[in-house]
Amino acid sequence: MARFTRIQVATVMEKTGFVPLFYHNDIEVCKEVLRACYNGGARLLEFTNRGDFAHEVFGELNKFAAKELPEMILGVGSVTDAASASLYMALGANFVVTPVYREDIAIVCNRRKVLWSPGCGSLTEIATAEQMGAEIIKVFPGSTLGPEFIKAIKGPCPWTSIMPTGGVSTDEDNLRGWFDAGVTCVGMGSQLITKEFLSSKDYSGLEKHVTNTVELINSIRKK
Repeated sequence: MARFTRIQVATVMEKTGFVPLFYHNDIEVCKEVLRACYNGGARLLEFTNRGDFAHEVFGELNKFAAKELPEMILGVGSVTDAASASLYMALGANFVVTPVYREDIAIVCNRRKVLWSPGCGSLTEIATAEQMGAEIIKVFPGSTLGPEFIKAIKGPCPWTSIMPTGGVSTDEDNLRGWFDAGVTCVGMGSQLITKEFLSSKDYSGLEKHVTNTVELINSIRKK
């Protein structure tokens, strides 16, 4: 069962402004990364459903978070069917992120009152997802659609909360472009949790990188 309500999750997404994305098949690596993100100021992490037995790693990681990092909101991404969403929710997923809009996922998440963020690439998809109760829309792929797409959506639909994923980096100009366009938060994977940090096991460096990203997003928003 989720430890955080969907309202709490949406609030923290908006407050922190970013959601780290990460997957690894080694639970010990996952724990180190999660702790580094937490100590750096992140309060959410999307564990991407990318490998065999990923749900087993997630289950252990969520137990670790509940015990050691009580304010960390752990969710799952890259979910493409209702059965997978239900499996992860049974393991305590606090939110579910999908690369596409699927009504079957919306139904099972809504039934459990778990926040779900569907990947959408058009205003029609976004409006349909909102009709099904989606609070924060994942715009994907962000690298293709870009900040101008966000601006175009926010014009007629200023109430829409958007989280672009893909094409988001920790570079100031990149982040400024997204937040100036009106995003609620951004999703960041390998640009935040880089291969270099992982290969060298430089978790203190990762923590500092996350801290710098938190501070940068806060400064952009203030301006």
